[in-house]
Amino acid sequence: MLVNLIIGLVVGGLAGFCAGKLMKSATNSILINIILGVVGGFVAGLIFGILGLGAGSIVGSFILSVVGACGLIWVWKNVLKK
Repeated sequence: MLVNLIIGLVVGGLAGFCAGKLMKSATNSILINIILGVVGGFVAGLIFGILGLGAGSIVGSFILSVVGACGLIWVWKNVLKK
């Protein structure tokens, strides 16, 4: 259980970093991008799980986390920072 949590945090953190680079995040804060990656991975996992498109591997979890983090970075830049 603890190992899965640690792996999830690491994958989410890496996804947040990659999503920040993909989205050319204006925050310039790696910490915020990592947090958004972890939260985005959780949110994307819930949404895609409900749709029946859950990830079955670490690579799938990473892709879902990047998608979720990109979505949250977009919301962060366009909705919350106005």
